[in-house]
Amino acid sequence: MAILEVRNLSKSFGGLEVLKDISFDVEKGCVTAIIGPSGSGKSTLLRCVNQLERAGGGTVSVCGMELIEDYKNGKPVYASSDTLRAIRLKIGLVFQNFNLFPHMSVMRNITEAPMCVLKKSKQEAEKTALELLEKMGLSGKADSYPCELSGGQQQRVSIARALALNPEVLFFDEPTSALDPELTGEILKVIKELAKEKMTMVIVTHEMAFARDVADHVIFMDGGVIVEEGTPEQLFVETRNERTKQFLQRYNNN
Repeated sequence: MAILEVRNLSKSFGGLEVLKDISFDVEKGCVTAIIGPSGSGKSTLLRCVNQLERAGGGTVSVCGMELIEDYKNGKPVYASSDTLRAIRLKIGLVFQNFNLFPHMSVMRNITEAPMCVLKKSKQEAEKTALELLEKMGLSGKADSYPCELSGGQQQRVSIARALALNPEVLFFDEPTSALDPELTGEILKVIKELAKEKMTMVIVTHEMAFARDVADHVIFMDGGVIVEEGTPEQLFVETRNERTKQFLQRYNNN
């Protein structure tokens, strides 16, 4: 069953067309990796699905709910505020630069949204937060502040914060790009564990070995279009598309 359905999605900034007729599905329990050169539209795609940018055309369906209901005079008519809120509660986004609240403790960073948005009690929210911190290997860090944590620890708190809302699908926008190689391994290990638990994930990444080993489906984007998609075997081993081969050449030669 497809949790996310994207059809003919487009997006422009001024005269620059960043996304051009993007269509793909994400199945429940599957990991989809989106790869491609910088500037290919990967992050913009995630931002459109997560309502951080408004699409210029196409449709997006999350758990059967339509993000865009209609088009008038060529402009999208978004769903009602109640529907948009319901969609937001189904998805989580982990940013590349952590985006933690610096003035809040780790515990408050994780519990704030469940208490304010889901109306959970403080006791329930903190219980969930402690369980997630243990899962992230961060037991004992609940009272710490972001400035007291390493980059890898901050990113694990970001993942715990996203999971605290119990999303149906979790998006990662280059979750390791701000980390050094040693800390990158920490985050990739966490994501691999989530994949084993059949968490539905969409991951924009430059980590080719990670995409090959963890993803069920790989999408290669370039110039705002999906050039090729398929299983890791199809893209990394059997690809026949010259642009994909060119992009993967350095990786395949290592």
